Amino acid sequence: MTWTGFHGPASFGGMSAPAISTPSPATAAARPEATDLAALEARLGYDLSCLNVPPQNWVPPTAAPDGSVASDVVVIGAGMSGLAAGFALIRSGVRNIRILDRSPAGREGPWITFARMETLRSPKELLGPALGLPSLTFRAWYVARFGEAAWSELYRIPRPLWMDYLAWYRQVLDLSVENDVEVTGIVPQAGLIRLDRAQGPAIFTRKVVLATGRAGLGRAFIPAFVNGVSRALWAHSSDEIDFAALRGRRVTVIGGGASAMDNAGEALEHGAASVRVLIRRAEMPRINKLMGIGSQGFTLGYPMLPDAWRWRFMHYAERMQTPAPRNSTQRVSRHPNASFHLDSGLVRLDEVAGALRLETARGRVFETDFLILGTGFTVEIGERPELSAFAADIASWGDRYTPPPELASAELASFPYLSPHFAFQERIAGAAPHLRDIHCFNHAATLSLGKVSGDIPKISDGATWLAEAIAGELFCRDIERHWDRLVAYDKPELLGDEWSDAEAEIQP
Repeated sequence: MTWTGFHGPASFGGMSAPAISTPSPATAAARPEATDLAALEARLGYDLSCLNVPPQNWVPPTAAPDGSVASDVVVIGAGMSGLAAGFALIRSGVRNIRILDRSPAGREGPWITFARMETLRSPKELLGPALGLPSLTFRAWYVARFGEAAWSELYRIPRPLWMDYLAWYRQVLDLSVENDVEVTGIVPQAGLIRLDRAQGPAIFTRKVVLATGRAGLGRAFIPAFVNGVSRALWAHSSDEIDFAALRGRRVTVIGGGASAMDNAGEALEHGAASVRVLIRRAEMPRINKLMGIGSQGFTLGYPMLPDAWRWRFMHYAERMQTPAPRNSTQRVSRHPNASFHLDSGLVRLDEVAGALRLETARGRVFETDFLILGTGFTVEIGERPELSAFAADIASWGDRYTPPPELASAELASFPYLSPHFAFQERIAGAAPHLRDIHCFNHAATLSLGKVSGDIPKISDGATWLAEAIAGELFCRDIERHWDRLVAYDKPELLGDEWSDAEAEIQP
């Protein structure tokens, strides 16, 4: 299935939209893919043609300062969120878009880089980025490749297989992604947004979508206790780690969440002599609390709630924490050379003769050869160099809401206070109007709008909200041009030969 012109100059007015090429079953069967997968792609092509997707581009072109036609939207990030956002925009008739990713093709997102779980946490039935199309779901793709019996036997989705599905999603929708493009600066210029790149000329666009993942508005959290410690002796769970080099060595993992368990399991499976997991809490979290209220009502209603309720929900979830998946924890505990240490926050760390000497809150002292920090990520707008031109202008939750003392949280206070359209808002009204054109479609949107901009279960909802909001804003901004187009439209539906004037036929 071939769609063209997604990121070129907008077609508008009398220019026709690029055609959808919908393969016939005979053509599909001749492709090199497995026949069942080819049949699924043919069915998806038919479904899209029935829905008139993609529609004609309706957004009038905008000139950029360099003489080019500015993009209407640039999506930064081509992982799951970026691809879903791109498809949702195209489906809304906003087709003059570009999707950028700093990683090489096939390595977008965390799935085959620093994610190390055996399977996804999400149940296999969740719809993911399919945007309401049954033939675009993981289930349809998996059954086409492996059959219904394999689907029935599948417990959870293997992590590399999810990346394979996303690669197919990108390919079957013909989403044009520009890889190896790193955005180094986002700067307002002449009523547009200029995106500076590490290499190549700047890109001008009317709107930007930051589909930049878990650390998209912050950084990996590095505890102060590793300050001054040789970098060869520790790594964060999001780093590239040479696990083969840990064979026969003593490894300690800090944290009790999913990433800590996944990295501990990886070290054990690569032959680590021992792995200690240090957990600050006296008891491991066991209940994924937000699952208890998960529903379409919560998804739709959460952004409508007053600030106090939104804060209360997320503060409770933060305090209770999300447990590591059962299979991830068992991946560690099945090894006899693994141990869990509860109520064992690290209170002292010293580098001694090429190793590390650790002391825990319970007074336990031991040595380790390598330390892995499963300590998660921060939300710190000021840490993002590409946002440095206006980071101080972005309103945070700490600027807009003061919770009761018992619900105080410096972490939540650092989250951006977003509009219902995922857009940044000004700390001081009128100081940075361009912020309305920068949309935060990553983890940092969670407190404002819920878990719809990075998690698999509701990514289609979030992408749809985002695209519809951007489409509506672009239309309103161009209202004069749309009015002129309305007035100039002169294609008749009646040609004048469909009737005669009865009064003219009456003789005096």
